[in-house]
Amino acid sequence: MSVVLSAIDDRGIATVTLNRPQVHNAYDGAVVDGLLDGLERLAADARVRVLLLRGNGRHFQAGADLAWLRQVAGMTPEGNRDFSVRTTRAMRALQLFPRPTIALVHGACFGGGVGLAASCDVVIASEEARFALTEVKFGVVAAPIIPQLLKAMGLPQLRRWGLTGEAFDARRAERMGLVHEVCPTGGLDAAAAPIVDAILRAGPEAVAATKRLTLEVAGQTIPDALVEQLVDVAARHRASPEAAEGLASFLEKRNPAWYAAG
Repeated sequence: MSVVLSAIDDRGIATVTLNRPQVHNAYDGAVVDGLLDGLERLAADARVRVLLLRGNGRHFQAGADLAWLRQVAGMTPEGNRDFSVRTTRAMRALQLFPRPTIALVHGACFGGGVGLAASCDVVIASEEARFALTEVKFGVVAAPIIPQLLKAMGLPQLRRWGLTGEAFDARRAERMGLVHEVCPTGGLDAAAAPIVDAILRAGPEAVAATKRLTLEVAGQTIPDALVEQLVDVAARHRASPEAAEGLASFLEKRNPAWYAAG
C-alpha cells in the first residue's frame, strides 16, 4: 500500500491522503517522495480544479518519523542534504500548486504537519486538533517550512510558538490565522463542501491566476537561492550533536542533556 494516496473524482476534486496511520502519518523519505510525485502528477492534470490534503487514521500528521531522522543524520553529508532538498521541494510544490489547496486537519498536526497545513490556501481543522512546532525540542530546525509558517501565522506568533515547541489547540490556531475554520469533530468534509463548491463555481483559470499573482506579490514564491539556504540549515542542524541528543532523549523517554529542571 502506498504511503501517499491520490485520486481525482468526476468533479475535478483531487484528494491526497497521507497513509501511514500506524505511525500517525509521520513522514519519512517514502512519504516525501510520494508527496512530490503525487503533487507533480496532479499539477499536470488538466482535470484538477481543487486539491484536498488529509491524513488517514486518527491524526492528520505527527511530524517527522524520528527513527528515520536518526538514520538520515547518520548518512553521508550528501545523503543528509538530499533529504533536506526533497523535503523543501515537497513543501514548495504544495504551496505553489497551481490550483486551490485545502488542508483537512484532525488529531495531531505537529512539526512538518503544520508546514503542510500552512502550505495550503485554506485550512479547516476539527475542534479536537492539536498543533505544535516540535522541531526545536529535538535539536533540529524547521527550515523547510519557515516561509510557509511566516505566511500563515505571522512573525509574532511564529516567534512564540516556533521557539517553544508548545502545543496549541484549533481555536488558538484559528485566532492566529493558521486555521481558517474550526468544525465539530468528524465534520471536516461537511465544512469543506461549501468552500469546494465555491471554488468550482469560479472560473478555473481566473482562480489559478489569482493564486499565482497573490503569491508573487506577497513574495511567497520561495526563490531558488532561499531554497538552498533552507536546505543547508536543515541538513546542518539535523547532523549536529544537539540533534543526536534530542532524538535519542525522545526515543529513550528521558529529558535531553540541555534541560535543567527548575
